[in-house]
Amino acid sequence: MALTKNERRIRIKNRIRKVVSGTEARPRLAVFRSNKEIYAQLVDDVTGKTLAASSSRDKDIAAKGNKVELAALVGKSIAEKALKAGVETIAFDRGGYLYHGRIKSLAEGAREGGLKF
Repeated sequence: MALTKNERRIRIKNRIRKVVSGTEARPRLAVFRSNKEIYAQLVDDVTGKTLAASSSRDKDIAAKGNKVELAALVGKSIAEKALKAGVETIAFDRGGYLYHGRIKSLAEGAREGGLKF
């Protein structure tokens, strides 16, 4: 029997998470994409803490364009928060999604904001 889209994504996500993990010096930028919104957070996997988070639901970002443009704004926002927290390099965790469209836009926005992958 064929896998559903979500089951396939979770398999890919687990495969990625075997390799990508975050530390305090180089946290993991975890991305979650729903049909309407996009969320990003910097996670220190050693202590299990979220260092910074941003989403398209934030008041300064909400309703400023289409979903791809919102993802770029979320990327810039998370980059600003990361730089305030003293983080310059990150490990990008695309969460099992293809590096295309909104995920790519978020990553490029984070790079423009000053983060190094």
